[in-house]
Amino acid sequence: MNGTRVLVLNSGSSSVKYQLIDMHGGDRLAVGLVERIGEETSRLKHTPAGGGSREWSGPVADHDAALKAVAAELAGDGLGLDSPELAAIGHRVVHGGRRFTEPTVVDDAVLAEIERLIPVAPLHNPANLTGIRTAQQLRPDLPQVAVFDTAFHTTMPESAARYAIDVETADAHRVRRYGFHGTSHAYVSRETARLLGRAPEDVNVIVLHLGNGASASAVRGGRCVDTSMGLTPLEGLVMGTRSGDMDPAVIFHLMRVGEMSADEIDTLLNKRSGLIGLCGDNDMREIRRRVDAGDERARLAFDIYIHRLKKYIGAYSAVLGRVDAVAFTAGVGENSAPVREAAVAGLEGFGLAVDGELNAVRGDGARLISPAHARVAVAVVPTDEEMEIATQTYALVNDSGNLT
Repeated sequence: MNGTRVLVLNSGSSSVKYQLIDMHGGDRLAVGLVERIGEETSRLKHTPAGGGSREWSGPVADHDAALKAVAAELAGDGLGLDSPELAAIGHRVVHGGRRFTEPTVVDDAVLAEIERLIPVAPLHNPANLTGIRTAQQLRPDLPQVAVFDTAFHTTMPESAARYAIDVETADAHRVRRYGFHGTSHAYVSRETARLLGRAPEDVNVIVLHLGNGASASAVRGGRCVDTSMGLTPLEGLVMGTRSGDMDPAVIFHLMRVGEMSADEIDTLLNKRSGLIGLCGDNDMREIRRRVDAGDERARLAFDIYIHRLKKYIGAYSAVLGRVDAVAFTAGVGENSAPVREAAVAGLEGFGLAVDGELNAVRGDGARLISPAHARVAVAVVPTDEEMEIATQTYALVNDSGNLT
């Protein structure tokens, strides 16, 4: 393989995000987004290296048309998909089940298994499949690599991955804890070790991926030993629109007493719960503005969010036994100083503390926000899932043995 470029595709149900990365120097040659696919008001935004974004709006019928539009934009910059510099296309795939524990070159068997997993990822895997198949049509000679959100979490021991339900029933229906945001947790845990000047194998990290979707993980020596999301991304922390942990009997109660259908409850817990259900907003910036203005609903929502976060920090401290660092990442984790301060407040007994001045500083790079004397480092580590996908993809296809 001579090419050094990787095209990273993240195909959602109605969008395609993409980045073209030169792995020789880590430069992003182009980034972009096609959104509202299937609508008359579809939009494409394309930004080549050096800036000068281009945007256009109009109907984009399907993912095939979207990827062809992306290919045309790249070609306009001399970065076409026919370039010999393009080594592979890396695809984000949300659910890989138990089989896919590492990035995988796509073939018919891999596609069939991703399709078989659709019942446990009905909103994501179909779109991911569409992106792969369309890319195959555009470049049938090029390696297509699937990088799975669940892969990093496959190292969890059975004691963490199993639910305490009848084993035969669980196995028959693939009911277990898979975890998500794995590419982010892998990248951030490794970058946190780098920030501390230590090898990932020597560091225990609690990673807090706090965006509209949110998850926590306990990473011992570079391997995930527990994570907050489960069979689906609904379990765990309070999120923008998802409830997170909840007594399962609430569902039966809503069915029997509230006369709600399974679909109505699914919508409630995934789209009308979490922060938006508690206070009507799922943007942490707006919630903090309302808190500062004395809004009690916003204050309660914020307090519930922080309470759940503290519980997971404490639980994962117990799971790991020794914690070297707590790393905040993703939109809220990277940008909300009040969330970071509140999450750590009162946990001095765990060796955790935040320096107010360091926490208030905004920056693009990884940085420590704990005082020098703190036993456990507290860090802000910007995530880079696209670079992680590109890195894993390039490493896989650069080993010619994986392509035979």
